[in-house]
Amino acid sequence: MSRIGRKPINIPAGVTVQVDGNVVTVKGPKGTLTQKVHHNMSVSVEGSEVLVTRPNDEKENKSLHGLTRTLIHNMVVGVTDGFKKELDVLGVGYRVLKQGKNLVMNLGYSHQVIVPEIDGISIECPTANKIVISGPDKQQVGQFAAEVREKRPPEPYKGKGIRYTGEFVRHKEGKAGKGAKK
Repeated sequence: MSRIGRKPINIPAGVTVQVDGNVVTVKGPKGTLTQKVHHNMSVSVEGSEVLVTRPNDEKENKSLHGLTRTLIHNMVVGVTDGFKKELDVLGVGYRVLKQGKNLVMNLGYSHQVIVPEIDGISIECPTANKIVISGPDKQQVGQFAAEVREKRPPEPYKGKGIRYTGEFVRHKEGKAGKGAKK
């Protein structure tokens, strides 16, 4: 069996998990998340644990087993703790600020780049060159962070642009000058 798939998911206090056919709903202090699981997987709530089982050892069911368990676990973690992505904005004159529900970024273009905040996601700008994106849905947080990063990805020559905190950008050597030949 899948090592990940057979691990039970502990339900913390203040979180309720409901299974209705192949739809799993998790409610907690940070919100409510719903996920439709594959019809081959069976999800059951036993006491304070959620168990995911598969009907047989076919290749497709083996791969869906661990995936389904991980998706439900991420929902439980999301409604209790939430997920967050931190982005750094590097470059001379590059800065960000939050105006109302919009993220306004000066990224070296002739215009400001404005990204509206979407439902389920909260944006914070603790400093002029740091963005913190948080929310209960791991996939939605990651997707929104990728879309913000896409506005000015880090370039390899000077390293300017938007990057994830802790991301390593490999620098390339610039073009050799006229007198650099030997």
